[in-house]
Amino acid sequence: MSVQHVVFGFGAHSGIDDGPELLRMVQQADRDGLDHFSLSDHPYIGGRLDAYASIGFILGRTRHISGFANVTNLPTRPAPMLARAVTSLSALSGGRIVLGMGAGGLWDRIADMGVPRLSPADAVDAFEEAITLVKKLSGGGPPVTYQGRHYQVNQIEPAPVPAPAVWTGSVGRKSLAATGRVADGWIPGHAADWLSERYRTSRPIIDEAAAAIGRDPHEIRTVFNFPGRITDRPLPATRDHDGRWIGGSTDQWAEELTGAVLEHGASGFTLFSPDGGTQDDVSLGRWAKEIAPAVREAIAKKGADAEGDGA
Repeated sequence: MSVQHVVFGFGAHSGIDDGPELLRMVQQADRDGLDHFSLSDHPYIGGRLDAYASIGFILGRTRHISGFANVTNLPTRPAPMLARAVTSLSALSGGRIVLGMGAGGLWDRIADMGVPRLSPADAVDAFEEAITLVKKLSGGGPPVTYQGRHYQVNQIEPAPVPAPAVWTGSVGRKSLAATGRVADGWIPGHAADWLSERYRTSRPIIDEAAAAIGRDPHEIRTVFNFPGRITDRPLPATRDHDGRWIGGSTDQWAEELTGAVLEHGASGFTLFSPDGGTQDDVSLGRWAKEIAPAVREAIAKKGADAEGDGA
């Protein structure tokens, strides 16, 4: 199995007063070599920092790390304007932006923002149209006219900047198929991992939809939102009775994630705390400086051994 470049990041949920601490954490993660940070996007919560304003501010204060909304609340951010936002962030940051995309989950709150409520099927149609339109409005070329059911633009000039990678939070069969057709990555919902029933039944839908239109399914990476404790000593069991990952020592994490990459095709991990929030400083440091390098080293060694065997 060929292995994609594996990315490591962390997720944060930040309130208005948490801005300085969030910036400090991302700057440290940038220095420590993490690939990305992510912020949730719930604009109907007044006490939360806006995801895209925060991402833009932080990218301006870092050098290497990428940012993304995990995932973008698409119904509140119309696709043509979202295209302008992400291509501008890409241009300003040297390409350090990922477009996380969701069809919309908390529709009661979304509707409270004055957004027309969509049925689940229509929300997925709008989601696929939005990804298609963002890509059309990126990368230069002639003016774009697009007449979809949910989005219409007329003779709009694309930005001369390539579209960022699009990672989706697809859950249902229809949105998973859309991911296979138009997206570049998938973030399994409900923090499901590679041993879960959700992953085993969902990923084939993406792969089949990709293959049906001539795409290589392996080009669509799987990036897991992955909560857990990073402990000083090994745990007797790293998973609970339901099979969900609990955590463990840095060596236990490294062994688990290396297996996820080599045996299950994982190509990225976004670390959260066990309760789904932001990890503490000590754990984040171990993630960046111990676990991620150990996994990268193990993957590189496996690749070198494979090349040697084939020589």
